[in-house]
Amino acid sequence: MGEKTHAHPGAAGGVPAAGHPSDVRNVVLVGHSGSGKTTLVEALALTAGAVNRAGRVEDGATVSDQDEIERRRRRSVHLSLVPVAWDGRKVNLLDAPGYADFVGELRAGLRAADAALFVVSAAQEAESVAATTRAVWEECALVGMPRAIVVTHLDTARTSFEEMTRICAETFGGDDPDAVLPLYLPVLGPESADGHAPLTGLTGLLTQRILDYSSGERAELPPAPEQEEALTQARDRLIEGIIAESEDESLMERYLDGGGGGDIDMATLIADLERAVARGTFFPVLAAAPAAEGARQGIGTVELLELITRGFPTPLERIPPVVTTPSGEPEDAPVCDPEGPLLAEVVKTSSDPYAGRVSLVRVFSGTLRPDDTVHLCGHGLDAAGQATRPCHEAEIRVTALSSPFGRQQHPVGRCVAGDLVCVARLGEAETGDTLSASGAPVLIEPWSTPDPLLPTAVRAHGKADEDKLSHGLARLVAEDPTLRLEQNPDTHQVVLWCLGEAHQEVALERLRSRYGVQVDAEPHRVALRETFGGRGAGRGRHVKQSGGHGQFAICEIEVEPLPAGSGIEFVDKVVGGSVPRQFIGSVEKGVRAQAARGLSAGHPLVDVRVTLLDGRAHSVDSSDAAFQTAGALALREAAADARIQLLEPVCEVTVLVPDDYVGPVMSDLSGRRGRVVGTEQSPDGRTLVRAEVPETEIGRYPLDLRSLTHGTGRFGRTHARFEAMPPQLADRVRAERGGRITRRVTGALSQTPPASPEVRGVAGIRAIRCGRSSEGMPRRVVGHTRRSRPCGEWGRQWPTTYSTSHPGRRSRSRGPAASRWRPTPWPRRRTGTARWT
Repeated sequence: MGEKTHAHPGAAGGVPAAGHPSDVRNVVLVGHSGSGKTTLVEALALTAGAVNRAGRVEDGATVSDQDEIERRRRRSVHLSLVPVAWDGRKVNLLDAPGYADFVGELRAGLRAADAALFVVSAAQEAESVAATTRAVWEECALVGMPRAIVVTHLDTARTSFEEMTRICAETFGGDDPDAVLPLYLPVLGPESADGHAPLTGLTGLLTQRILDYSSGERAELPPAPEQEEALTQARDRLIEGIIAESEDESLMERYLDGGGGGDIDMATLIADLERAVARGTFFPVLAAAPAAEGARQGIGTVELLELITRGFPTPLERIPPVVTTPSGEPEDAPVCDPEGPLLAEVVKTSSDPYAGRVSLVRVFSGTLRPDDTVHLCGHGLDAAGQATRPCHEAEIRVTALSSPFGRQQHPVGRCVAGDLVCVARLGEAETGDTLSASGAPVLIEPWSTPDPLLPTAVRAHGKADEDKLSHGLARLVAEDPTLRLEQNPDTHQVVLWCLGEAHQEVALERLRSRYGVQVDAEPHRVALRETFGGRGAGRGRHVKQSGGHGQFAICEIEVEPLPAGSGIEFVDKVVGGSVPRQFIGSVEKGVRAQAARGLSAGHPLVDVRVTLLDGRAHSVDSSDAAFQTAGALALREAAADARIQLLEPVCEVTVLVPDDYVGPVMSDLSGRRGRVVGTEQSPDGRTLVRAEVPETEIGRYPLDLRSLTHGTGRFGRTHARFEAMPPQLADRVRAERGGRITRRVTGALSQTPPASPEVRGVAGIRAIRCGRSSEGMPRRVVGHTRRSRPCGEWGRQWPTTYSTSHPGRRSRSRGPAASRWRPTPWPRRRTGTARWT
C-alpha cells in the first residue's frame, strides 16, 4: 500500500504467503490515541525479525506510519497492515488509529481482523482511561470481537500495572470478577532516586517461570522461594477464571478433585484459554515495553506473539459475514475453505503514486489468484445519503497480488481464505465492495459507519483547480466511507461532511498533497426557506414597446400563507377571460420561478397559496415570456406588501452522555435555542437526551460536545421540520446576504478602471438608496426602476453608472472593456432596469 522504493530503514524482507487458514492470525491493535499502538507494532516486528531495528514515531520512521501526513502529524490516521511470521504462522498486525475522528478506519480493521489487542497506557489518569477507552471498547463489543488487553508505558514514572488492571476490570469486566485477569505479572528492578522502579521482566502465571529482560535478552529463571505463595494464589485464580469463562465442566471437575491446577497440563489450559478468548467472555491482561537500546526484543513482545499464535482464534473459527444476492435476497455464506467459492471484501482503498489505486482485500472463502476474473459488486447511498443499495457491478480481472510492508509491496502468488492481500488497479473498487466468483455474484452486508455530522464547504482555489476538484473529491469519498459529499442546490455549496476537525484537516490535506487540488474552506451555510407572514396582494405590469413586436402582460395576484409542509399552491380565479387560458400556466411558471429564487434573502419560498385574480393581455404583444415576467413582478410586489418570514430547519437531536454530564449538556442545548423533549436512562450509567435544536446552531456541535464531555458523548440528528426564525436573527441573515451580494458586485466592479472612490461601489449605491453617503465616498447614481428592489432580486448584468463627482461622465460597464470613459451630457431620468449580481 505504498511506493515500491524508500524501504523502511530496518526492513528485513517480506513474509511468505500462508498456505492454510489455520496458519493465519489477523489481529487489530485498538486503543485510545497516544496509548502506544504504533510503537508496539514496531516492537513486535523487531521481535519477529521483520525489521532489523525499531523506528520511532517521533522520527517518522515506523513501519505503520508510512504516509507523509502521518509522519508530519506524528499520529496514525490510516489503517495499516504489518505482516510478520512467528512460530510458523503468519500474523497480520493491523494498526488502527485511536483518535475518535478516524473511527471509520477502526471499524474497517475490525472487519478485517479475527481478534483485537486492546492497548491501554498506564501513564494516563484512571478517570481518563475509563472515559477515553470506553467508546473504543464498545466498538469491539459491537461486533463481538475477541480481545486481550496490553498495558503499555510501564517504563514511565509513577505507573502501576496492578492499578491499571483493576481499572480495566472495573471498566470492561462489568459484574464478572473473573472476566479480566492478568496472564503475566511485572517484575520490577531496584528503585531509582525518584522512587520509580523500572520494569525488568515478567512472571508467567501459567508456566510459573520468571522471564528476565534486564540483560537485553530474554532469559527464563525459576521464581524465588518467597514468591511461590503469591504466585500460586494468582495462578489458581487465573485457572479458575479460564475454566469458568470457557465453561469446561470436565476440566472444572479435574481442578476441584485435584485440589488445584498443578496436575493440569499446559496444552489443556491453553486450549481452554483460546476457547474463552474466542467466546469474547475472557480478556487476559499482559504488559509490554519497547526494546532497550541495542536489544533485539522488547519486554513482553515474545509473550504477546505466543498469545496471538497459540491463544487467539483462527479464521476458521470466525462467523462469516451476512451475505445476500445483489438484488437483496438472503444467501448462505460460504465457510472459510480455500477450495470453496470465492468471497472477499475490500476493507481499505488507498492511492499509490506508482501503482494507482490499491485495495486491501480480506478473503473469507476460496483462493484469490492473479489473472482471475471475479465479480465486483458494491454498495452505495440513496439520494438522501441514508439507505444502502447496490450501485455498481462489473466483471473484472485481478492484477498482481502483493503483501504490504510499510511503503514496500512484496509480490505473492495467491491469497487463501482468511488472509489479507493488496490488489492494484482493481477496476472501480471502493471500500466495502465485494469480490465473488464470476457467475455466482453475492454481496457482503457492509459494516456500520458513523454518520459524518461536521460540514465543511469547499471551493476550488483557482481556475486550474476547478476541473480537478470533482475528481479529487470523488476519489476521496471512494477511499473513506465516513466522508459524505453533498452538492447543496439551495446554497450552491459543495459540502464535505466529516467526523471531526482532525478528519476534516486530513481530508483537505490529502486533496492538496495527493491529488494536487488547492481548495479553500468556507463557512457552511444552512439552507433556509421563506414564507409569507400574512396576506399580500401584488400587481405585475410588464409593458415594453421599442418598435416592432412588443411585450405586454398584466396580472394581479393574492398570496396567503399555508400550514407547514404544504408547498406552493396556485389557484386560478380569473373570470371573463381577462387573462387568456394559454397564459395562465405562464403566470404560474413565473410565480414558481420567482419563488425558487426567493424574495427577501434569496431563499426559496414555501407554504403559500397564490391566487390569480385578474389581468390584461394584448392580442399581439402578449406572450408566454411576458406573462412569466409579470407573474414574477406580481409576487415581488406582494412580498413588499406583506411580512416575509425566514424559516430555519429544526433537527431532532439525541445525545448519549454519562450521567455526570447531563446537566452541562442540557444547559448547552438550551443556549442553542433548543428544546429538551425528554431523557432516557441507560443501564450502563449513561443518559440519552432528546431535544429539538435549530440546524443553524449545531454546525460545530460535534466539536463542542467532545470538549464538553471529554470525548465520552455521542449524538445523532435527523431533520424534523422548518420553523420561523426569530426576527432579530432573520434581520442578521438578511444583512449577511446583502454583504455577500456587495462583495460579489464589488469584485465585478474591480474590473472597471481603478480610478476614484466612486468606482468602489456598492456601499455608495446602498447609501444613496437610504438617502445618505457612506464613509465620505462621492455619491454614485445607478439606473433604476420606479420601484426599488432588494439586491437579492437583481440578476447578472452590467449596469449603466453615473458619478455625482463627475456629472459629465457616463460609462456602460461591460467587464474589462469598461476602460473607455467618455464625457456625455447629464442623462434624463431613466425608466429601464438596472440589474446586479
